[in-house]
Amino acid sequence: MSSFDEEDKTIYKVVLNHEKQYSIWPKERENALGWFDEGKFGLKQECLDHIDTVWTDMRPLSLQKQMAQAGH
Repeated sequence: MSSFDEEDKTIYKVVLNHEKQYSIWPKERENALGWFDEGKFGLKQECLDHIDTVWTDMRPLSLQKQMAQAGH
């Protein structure tokens, strides 16, 4: 059986950067510079489903603020 056929049992964490952009990262690995734990841990699909629920505005935070100041 190839590794592509095996189910991914890795536990992931949802991470967030200063622009409120989301990603997932293996729980055991140190976060990349500028990324912080959001608080959700689980299998890959569980984390991706969580991101789908909470990340409703894909624009970076700086753009959201800029557009709000411009009245958009």
